[in-house]
Amino acid sequence: MSGCCAKSSDSVPACGSEAKIIHSDVKDYYGKKLQKSEDLQTNACTTSAKPKPAFIRKALKDVHPEVTSRYYGCGLVVPESLENCYVLDLGCGSGQDCYMLSQLVGEKGHVTGIDMTEEQLAVARKHIDYHTEKFGFKKPNVDFVQGFMELLGEAGLKDSSYDIIISNCVVNLSPDKAAVLREAYRVLKDGGEMYFSDVYSNQALTKEIREHKVLWGECLGGALWWEDLVRLAQEVGFSPPRLVTASHIAIGNKELGSIVGDYKFVSATYRLFKVPKSCPKERSQVIYNGSITNWEKFLEFDANYTFKEGEAMVVDGDAAAILRSSRFADDFMIRPVEGGAAADVGCCPAKPKEIIVNPFELAKRLEPADIKPATGGCCGTKASGCA
Repeated sequence: MSGCCAKSSDSVPACGSEAKIIHSDVKDYYGKKLQKSEDLQTNACTTSAKPKPAFIRKALKDVHPEVTSRYYGCGLVVPESLENCYVLDLGCGSGQDCYMLSQLVGEKGHVTGIDMTEEQLAVARKHIDYHTEKFGFKKPNVDFVQGFMELLGEAGLKDSSYDIIISNCVVNLSPDKAAVLREAYRVLKDGGEMYFSDVYSNQALTKEIREHKVLWGECLGGALWWEDLVRLAQEVGFSPPRLVTASHIAIGNKELGSIVGDYKFVSATYRLFKVPKSCPKERSQVIYNGSITNWEKFLEFDANYTFKEGEAMVVDGDAAAILRSSRFADDFMIRPVEGGAAADVGCCPAKPKEIIVNPFELAKRLEPADIKPATGGCCGTKASGCA
């Protein structure tokens, strides 16, 4: 970590000495104490808010068992339209998400995983040849790098190198969330996306919770207040976060639950886009053409918009700018709404809709009354078109 003493997003000092201690504790927890998913004390880092589509289940079946046994994640980090994309996985661990995504990006795409834990990377690297042969590729399209997600430059990752960044329940483990977002923004191409799942709290956490080693390792002690994420993302330069899904987390461990008290947690997935500043943010009418593999009939973009093939929908200015500047540009017909009414394509004018950003609100809406919350923590100049 750098020697500066800037405050991290959840008020945890990001000074060099304290950050090194946190990194050391996390490396010890995930490299030595945890040998398999079942070792988690609170079922942490295994909560997923959405069921896996069939094509993802199929891709996961081809991942080596040793890799999947060391998997810790709190969501499903598989964005759409992946063919030929260059993807970076922050905190890749044993490489499960990397190997799953390497199938979906194809031989012309590439997946890079970065992690600071030697033991996890050893498992990931051990099975590169296995997966290359399993997928029928002539050469590997995945590599693994040791380093810190707050310091991607020191790991050799260059500016504007990736179409997509994913992260599965690891940003909460960082002592400097703002640095993670800044570095992610730097290495993304214009129009690129950070698609990530993590654990969030309903308010800023106390010092006692933040300094509890087990709670930090279990993805709860370092959880970001969700409002801080919204603020930080936009300060870095990202478009306003798009919330995809969320689910409540209950603390099943009584001892840890007594320390957490009345604080609430959710597992949530957000999309952040690096929209060029020159891209207009105009409320627009869009029509999805059904051209994305595995999502031909509909595209569930976020909690606010599900685009059905061939149907017109009015979207807010931020969403329109995202679709226009990103890898989704060729999948939509987009035209601004003039005079506050929808263009004439056979539908009624649509009123602006309320955009859901609060993951606790969404989790409440999605949770059936008779279902209990999940137990435990999470745990060039061309726009990014993945050509």
